[in-house]
Parts: sequence; structure tokens; C-alpha cells
Amino acid sequence: MIFDFACEQIASLWDRLLGAIGDAAGSVLSGMVEAVRTVFEGDPETRRRVSFSVAIIALSAKMAKADGIVTTAEVDAFRSIFDFPEEEAKNVARLYNLARQDVAGYEAYAEKLANMCRTCDNFCPVLEDIVDALFHIATADGLIHEKEMAFLSRIAEIFGMSEERFEMIVERHVQLDGDPYGVLGVKRSDDFATIRKRYRALAAEHHPDRLHARGVPTEFHAVAHHRMAKLNAAYSAIEKERRAA
Repeated sequence: MIFDFACEQIASLWDRLLGAIGDAAGSVLSGMVEAVRTVFEGDPETRRRVSFSVAIIALSAKMAKADGIVTTAEVDAFRSIFDFPEEEAKNVARLYNLARQDVAGYEAYAEKLANMCRTCDNFCPVLEDIVDALFHIATADGLIHEKEMAFLSRIAEIFGMSEERFEMIVERHVQLDGDPYGVLGVKRSDDFATIRKRYRALAAEHHPDRLHARGVPTEFHAVAHHRMAKLNAAYSAIEKERRAA
């Protein structure tokens, strides 16, 4: 599960967070980031984990509203990266429903989230992890709605993700077979040494230890395994192609 709910201190996270946000659907998203910032001030590791989890809940709710349909597969995908005990189901559902009903647009929330999560000189990898998780949910039913794609594209833009990085995620999740060069973000004209270097850099970047270090909950590692499988398959396909040439 995302948090160790066996621990009394951690078990109170949802009560503390939801208590700070309140029940007003019309302002929940605007107050959510500030609540995370203040409730967990002085505990950066917990704040990172809570931020990621809340982002997945809130943005999933907004994405579900984008196409107006929530499928069983999407719910299952949500649970696969956000596993929680039954006793916390009401709290998660409450936050999800508040976010879905909120009159505020998702863009304002995404901007606040980006400002809080951006801890690197360039693009914060946690934000890319969030986009990757949202793709995992959106494509769980085997397709992605046009409005969902527009939603995801806008989220990536607000997060400051480059078009190249976004297209790599699209290749991994949306394209049936996926262009192996697109998956790795390299060109067909690149020599194999360049491609190998790129692959190794991506493999190191997405290693589970790196995910843990930047506060990504354990459950997201299932999505990371899918990501690594795509990267490995792409590299193998290119290597096989180059050897046959």
C-alpha cells in the first residue's frame, strides 16, 4: 500500500489532510496543495509521498470527468497504483469525489502542484511519474479518448515536460507496437553507441531505487516495471535490427 497504515501516525494522514481541505467541493483543489504543504511541513519525505498520491487521485478524477466515462478497467488500474485498505476507502472516495465535483479547473491545481514538486534545476522527474501513471489509468480499457489525450497533453505542458519526453510516453502507452526509436527518444540515423548510451541513461533514471529516492510510492513501481519492459523491448528490437543489417 502507498502508506504503512499499520503505523498509527501514518494512518492519521488522510484524516489530517481531509480535515485541512474541508468539505467545500468548490475550493478543494485550490486548497489541496496548500494543505499538503502545511500539514506535512517539516517532513519532506512524507510530503513528497502524499503529494504524489493526492495528485493521482485528484487528476484521475478530473481526467475521468474529461471523457465522462469511468470504466471498470480504469478503476482497477487506479487501484493497482493506489492500493489502500478497505478502512480507508471512504477517505479516498471522498477526496476523489470532491476533486471530480470541484468547480475549479484542473489547470490551476496542476500549476500549484508543479510549483511544489519542481525540486530540480530542470524538469522534476516526479511530475513525469505522475503523467506516466495517468496514462496507465487512461489506457487501461485498451483505448484513450481524444479528450483524455488533450487533458494529458495539457498536464504535461503545465508540468514543463518537453514534447520529446511526452512523445516517449505516448509511444509506450498508446501506440500498439510502438516505434522502438520513439520509445527511447532516439533517431534512426543515430549510431548504435549513441542509442545504447541513451538506453542505459533511461534504465538508470527509472530504476526502482531512483523512484524510491524521489518519493514515489511503492505501488507505482508496477507502472515503472511496465515502463522498463517497454524500454528493454525497444532496445532489444533496435539491437536485433542493427545486427541483421
